[in-house]
Formats: sequence, structure tokens, C-alpha cells
Amino acid sequence: MAQGPVKEAPKPEAKAEPKADPVLPHHFTPEEKVTTGGVTVGRQRIDYRAVAGTLVVHPKGWDDVSARLDTEEEKPGKPPSGEKEGEKGKPLSKAEASVFYVAYFKNGAPTDSRPITFLYNGGPGSATVWLHMGAFGPRRVVIPGDKHVPAAPYALVNNDYSLLDVSDLVFIDAPGAGFSRITGPEKEKAFWGVDADAYAFAEFITQFLGKYGRWNSPKFLFGESYGTTRSAVLINQLETQRLVDFNGVILLSQILNFGLDPDTPEANPGAEVPYELALPTYAATALYHHKLGSDVPQDVTALVAEVEHFALTEYAVALQQGSTLSNADRDAMAAKLHKYTGLPVDYIKKARLRITGGEFEKELQDGQDTTTGRIDTRFAGPAMDALEKNPDYDPFIASIGSAYVSAFNDYVRKELKFGDDRTFRAFAGVDGHWDMTHHPPGNNQPWGSSLNVMIDLATAMKYNPNLRVQLDAGYFDLATPFFQGVYEMQHLPMPDDLQANIEYKFYQSGHMVYAQESSARALHDNVADFIRRTSATATPPPRR
Repeated sequence: MAQGPVKEAPKPEAKAEPKADPVLPHHFTPEEKVTTGGVTVGRQRIDYRAVAGTLVVHPKGWDDVSARLDTEEEKPGKPPSGEKEGEKGKPLSKAEASVFYVAYFKNGAPTDSRPITFLYNGGPGSATVWLHMGAFGPRRVVIPGDKHVPAAPYALVNNDYSLLDVSDLVFIDAPGAGFSRITGPEKEKAFWGVDADAYAFAEFITQFLGKYGRWNSPKFLFGESYGTTRSAVLINQLETQRLVDFNGVILLSQILNFGLDPDTPEANPGAEVPYELALPTYAATALYHHKLGSDVPQDVTALVAEVEHFALTEYAVALQQGSTLSNADRDAMAAKLHKYTGLPVDYIKKARLRITGGEFEKELQDGQDTTTGRIDTRFAGPAMDALEKNPDYDPFIASIGSAYVSAFNDYVRKELKFGDDRTFRAFAGVDGHWDMTHHPPGNNQPWGSSLNVMIDLATAMKYNPNLRVQLDAGYFDLATPFFQGVYEMQHLPMPDDLQANIEYKFYQSGHMVYAQESSARALHDNVADFIRRTSATATPPPRR
């Protein structure tokens, strides 16, 4: 998920640092709790082995030889390396992370032919509770409709849409989030940044492949929101630096180019494309909330197709003219924008035809002192301040957050037997620490002032021309608008024939498309089909 002016959090920012766990040792130790269970998908019973555990990863530049020497030197009667006599509590020579994961392995499945999928949410700094409990784990939280979910007890049911029918699954909490922890000097710098984060995930994945003997399995990445940003950097690192080809990458609610973000385009005057790419989502949302007239298609698919064309043609031409646009043309364009957004004509003209995401969320239902959701614009809630220009909370996250976090805390302890003595952190609290600087492939210096990892994904697809990509997106997502994802894909710097490796799936849902059951079913079917098809292209193991 993604949130804020620079998309640094997919869900509400933590208001206060969670209560700290008991004092941790300087060096983390890998852990593993094994349980068994079963899930029914499509009338098929799947028995599995679940592993809830941790793996220890280190940042780029960590020298394991030096670390071992440090340990050997730290013997009784001898001061630790680089430490004066009498000093105590020497910190680690380098930072490290204990990365929490939950892996589900289908019983009796041969590992050479059984796909394995690594899944993670975004944030950055979000735990993977959302994909785990809402989309593909064996248990699913029930979210009824588009209203605030009542308080506990919450309904946790068999997940009919778990991906265990086609793939083993590994849900990963980012360093510092969930049950993952970081320690050591400059730990935030070591793990909380675009490149550092992707490196840590690459370390985790390669270590996991070795620990569980999955090097020869068909392999997939599944990232949501900032997790798609991570996936672009991560797949390039895995393929070009570690020589680990993957069969496919699934991108849910994509954002690769933060310069196309609809939240703060006014900070970059002259860049008009973000306004264009958000417009189809505005139209879909206005239709859902009955703010459009009968002169537009009443089917959301037909409507967004019409608005996409309008956005890249008439609307784009009007915006490009800037102050030279005539008053008559300005009035005509404001009327057309009213037709597709439901916003008052006078408001559109005062905004100079340029409506940010936050302004749309606040203004669409302002007459009712109502704030429209951002993560899922079908949701709405009372405005915190009737005079505010932009909402200061998201009604969608307020509606579903407790259900996911509470259900997972109960499930992980009772069924997976992990975490009784630990605090689960839905968010790592990376605000003020996250480094958005990125070094694109082949460059020692960062490019541009806004994060853009399109070149990373394009490089990975050129390096491995067999790599397949699936983009999944909801029409009612204003955090990462679906049309932005399409635009990014269609502008990847790579040969045109590689565009055939990309497929698109759209849903009448929001950012977390699986929060609606019909979309959860469709998402499962589309992703399962993608995994089956792309796994089948792998070279089968020889007969014995």
C-alpha cells in the first residue's frame, strides 16, 4: 500500500512508537516453529506444513569473515576487537535484521516442479498481514461490504481463494515490521531505503532457497503497492547480480514512477501527466457514489475506457497550453471535467483544471461533510475537519485495519504457535528514516529528484526475455491509480516485442482488491492461471 506525499506508507502512519520488545541480544538467531494444517480451495483439500520463523540477513557490504574474527577475539580476559580494556556492550560490527516469515508447503509435492511465491506488502515499512490474511493465506478475514467493520469478534474463515492450490507461499515481513526486527549501529540506514530494502529481500530469498532446497523450483515475486516498487528493484538485483532467474512477477496496485503520483503533482509545476492518469479513477469513483449524470456510460468498464481516451487527448492538450488556454476553452474543459468527476464547475475552474487526489477525496462528497477513501474510494467516512483541503485520514483503513491486525495476532499465536512473547508491529515506523534515493542499473549516482524504478523492471526483462509480468489493479484505487500502472508499463524502456510479456487484469475494487470477495475470487483465478502458465514454460526435471 502507499500513502502520503512521497508514497512512504500504504496505510495510516503510526502515531506513536509501539511498546518495545524485551531487550534483544546483539546477534539474532534464526528461529522456526512448524505446524500443520489444511485449506480447501475449489473443493480440493490441501494439507500443508506451515513454518513461522526468522532468518538473519545483513546489509550490503557486511563482511562475514570479519564478523567471525570479531567473535573469536571476544573471549574472556581479552578486550573485543577495536575496544579498550574495561568497555562493555560493544555493538555489532555491522547492523543485521531478523526477518520474520510464514511459509506454507503443500504436503507431498515434489519441490522441483512445485512453484514457490514470495509475497510482501509495501508501505514502505508495512507488515505483510494484509496479503496474508486478506488474499492468499489459508485463513481469510471477512470484510462485509463497504462500511466500517464492527469490532471483535472478527470472522476468520477458510480461504477459498488461497494460492496454495498452485504454489507454495512465503509471506515476508519487511525489516522492522511485523515480527521482523533490526539492530546494530545505523540500523535504519542499513535497511530502510529503496536499495537497502531490496538488497535485504534478495538476501532473504536466496538464503530461503538454500535452506528449504527450492533453487530448482519455478519462482515468483508478488508485491503490493510499494511492494511493486520493491519488486522492480528486487527482480533486477536477483537476475543481474545473483544470477537467479524468476518465472514471473505479479504486481498488485503498482507504482514505479513516483513522479506520476496524484497526491502532490502541484509540487512539480508543468508536469501534467499525473492529473491525466488519475482522471479515470475519479470517474469510476464518482459513478459509484452516484455523482454522475445519465450522459455518461453507467458501466464502469465502458466509462473508464471513454475517460482514458479523453484524458490523453482533449484533456492533455488543454493542460499543455497552460495560461495560453482561452477562457472559452477553459470553460468548455471545466464542463467536461464536471461531467466525468461530478465536482462543481466553479471548483474545477478555481483549481485551474488540475485536481489532486486529496482534493478529489475531500470535495466529491463535501456537501455531506464526508471524506472519500483513498486506498479504496468506495468507502467514505465523516470529515475530521469540514474546512480541510485534504483529508487527514483514510476511511477505508479505519474501516478494516483492526480486523486484519487483530485476526492475525490471534491466528499467528494460536495456530502457528509463534509470537507469544513478542509485539507485532503493523508498521515499522520508517517516517523520517526512509531513504528514497535510488541508483538505477549501471549508474553510481542517483537519477532525478523523484523515485522511478521503471528502468529496473525493464532491465530485468531485457536480461531475462522469458520473464513474465502480470499487473493487477482496482478501478477504485486512488493511492496507486490503475491507469498510472498501465502508463508505466507502456513506457518501459525496452524493445516493443517484450511488451507481449506483460498482461493486465482489472477489478471493480480498490487498492486491496481482495477486500471484496468477488474480486478476491477473480484475483486468485487470474494469478493462479498466470503461475500455471509460466511454470509450464520451465524445463521439467529429467525422468529417473
